Amino acid sequence: MKGIRMKTVRFGIIGCGLMGREFASAAARWCHLADIDVQPEIVAICDTNKSLAEWFSKNFTSVKQVTADYRELLANPDVEAVYIAVPHNLHQEFYCAALEAGKDLMGEKPFGIDKAACDAILACIKKHPERFVRCSSEFPFAPALQRIGKMIEKKVFGTILEVNSGFLHSSDMDPDKPINWKRMIEFNGEYGVMGDLGLHACHMFLRAGWYPVNVRAILSNVVKERPDGKGGKAPCKTWDNASLFCETQEPNSPDTFPMTIKTQRIAPGQKNTWYFEVFGTKVSARFSTKNINSLEVMEYTGGEQAWEIIDMGHETTYKSITGGIFEFGFSDAILQMWAAFVYEREHRRLPKKFAGCIRPEEVAFTHKLFTAALESNKNRSTVALNS
Repeated sequence: MKGIRMKTVRFGIIGCGLMGREFASAAARWCHLADIDVQPEIVAICDTNKSLAEWFSKNFTSVKQVTADYRELLANPDVEAVYIAVPHNLHQEFYCAALEAGKDLMGEKPFGIDKAACDAILACIKKHPERFVRCSSEFPFAPALQRIGKMIEKKVFGTILEVNSGFLHSSDMDPDKPINWKRMIEFNGEYGVMGDLGLHACHMFLRAGWYPVNVRAILSNVVKERPDGKGGKAPCKTWDNASLFCETQEPNSPDTFPMTIKTQRIAPGQKNTWYFEVFGTKVSARFSTKNINSLEVMEYTGGEQAWEIIDMGHETTYKSITGGIFEFGFSDAILQMWAAFVYEREHRRLPKKFAGCIRPEEVAFTHKLFTAALESNKNRSTVALNS
């Protein structure tokens, strides 16, 4: 950090649960980053859960405002930017209020409970072009995916034959797990698992410019009721698993290729696995967080085909003090994502194409995709995605 003049961005957090604490923890170890010239400072928090507020107050002396009313936080002139992590049904109200209050925004996916809500948020962003707005998505900051992004930019794959992307985990494998808001359609929305996990599986291919032109979706509601925590049962009306089969457009080309997008809460053998695969006529690459340190690459030049396994180590876009031989983890991805947010907010540019948080217009396309997926599943048909 020697010789670098550090600028501070004062943040408020609205929704201090799992991801709110992850952001705060990342801010607390900002010294882990080696050469960035801007840092976040948590100065205000908002949550109705008093124990979460106590955790922040105990661990962060920088927090000067603790409130259960998000409007009080947004009225705080010391807050320059906000991170909002609340249930999907609150996104439109909270995000638009933040923009109207003059705050920059990092929002959680999916930017609204449905397409109408997302459209309203996008309209508010357009009304306030001076505000910097991005969406949380950590997956692309894994070193192997940064390497694949570089390969995409260099067009090394040749003709794209197929792309597969997904986010699979087993959080709902146990049918006796009590219901929570993510299983309730009034809070999570009709998208179900697509709204909660789908954006993570879309970030890489959207940044590559690989936009689906149609979709055939198969959605599954596996566990139709769960314990309600009061001795009874509550209906689960949200989709547990989603498989999307798409015809996808190459940028600046009439060519298309098949792409699968999978999001699953009930995935046997999975803990919390992201994967991304690109198959081309010249080069293919695949990566899974099950083997976080390994990138598989195959170059085809004729003759035998053999996958090469590359040990990635800690090859991050935003340089850290961690030695390159060490493994990368989820907390590192969170730190890299937040480095991307504050860096782009400050400089209005990115060091690399794939080194940025997902943009509002990219999020908006996922709503178009997931809305079409609902129609496809209902009618058992292929639905066109009109531009």
